[in-house]
Amino acid sequence: MFALSNFIIALAKVIDIVLTVYLWIIVARALISWVNPDPYNKIVIFLYRVTEPVLGPIRRMLPRHSLPIDFSPLIVLLIIIFLQYFLVQTLIQAARSF
Repeated sequence: MFALSNFIIALAKVIDIVLTVYLWIIVARALISWVNPDPYNKIVIFLYRVTEPVLGPIRRMLPRHSLPIDFSPLIVLLIIIFLQYFLVQTLIQAARSF
């Protein structure tokens, strides 16, 4: 049973790392949007391809007002932080209860 417990803890830590890396990718995308990036730059293309599948649907759900600010990265960051505190911690606590 300890092997399953260790597996779940390792899985939770990997999920935490992936969420942290994606959080920083979202931050980089938000920072790049403040300047006029070269759309043919490989880093810019990578950031757009990795983040747009998540940011696009949230952008469509948010009501569009006359504000020039895109709040979708902030919403995604809050979701990632929630998942880190709820999902990862729940997995770790569940594994320790075995």
